[in-house]
Amino acid sequence: MLELYFAPGACSFVPHVGLEVVRAATGADFKPNLVKLHKGENKKPEFLAMNPNGQVPVLLVEGKPLHQIVAICDTIDRLFPKAGLLPAEPWARAEALSQLAWMNNTVHPTFTRWFRTGYFAESEAAQADVKRLAAAQLRTHLERIQEWSKAAGPCWFGNKPGFHDAYAFTLLRWGGYAGIDPDSLPAYKTYVERVMQSPPVAAALERERVKLDTYKPQ
Repeated sequence: MLELYFAPGACSFVPHVGLEVVRAATGADFKPNLVKLHKGENKKPEFLAMNPNGQVPVLLVEGKPLHQIVAICDTIDRLFPKAGLLPAEPWARAEALSQLAWMNNTVHPTFTRWFRTGYFAESEAAQADVKRLAAAQLRTHLERIQEWSKAAGPCWFGNKPGFHDAYAFTLLRWGGYAGIDPDSLPAYKTYVERVMQSPPVAAALERERVKLDTYKPQ
C-alpha cells in the first residue's frame, strides 16, 4: 500500500487528490499520514530520514520515499494508468506534465516569496518590495490558469479530477493569503468550486479540513 505524508493546505494536496481518484477508479487504497508543520514534525529526524528537505509531500512506494510533486504525480499515474490522472497519448501527456511543472516551479515559488519574504530580503523595506512584487506576479500567473480553466470541461482533463485540478485549487487558495480575491477571477473560481464537488476532491478536502476561504477583504 502506498503511504502519503501530507500537511493540510500544502501542495501535498495535489497527490492527495490523485490517490483519492485512484481509490475511486480502481479500489486501490492508500495510507494518509498527517504531518503537523506548525509543530515542526517535518524537522524531526525520522521525517528528515525520508526527505532531507523537510518538506511534504513524501510518497512511500514499497517503503521507499519519493519527494517532489512532479515525480510523485508521474509515479502515481504510471502505477495506476487506468485512473486516467494524466493523458495517455505521449504528446498530450508531455504537455500535461509541462503545465504541472510550471505550476510547481514557477507559480508555487512565487507564492513562497510572498509567504516567506524573510528568506529573500533582510530589511523591512526590501521585504515589502519582495512581497508586493510577488503578489503582482502571482496575480499574473493565476490569470494564466484562469485562461486554461476556460478551456476545461467539468475538470481539467474531462469528467474526472486529477493533479491539475488539485493544484489549481491550492494556488487559488494561496492567492487569497496574498490579497487576491477569488471573485476577481470569476471563471477560475467557478471552475474550482465545480471541481470541489467531485467526491475524490471532497474526500481530500474533508481530511485536510481546508476550504477556499483564505481571502479577507482589507
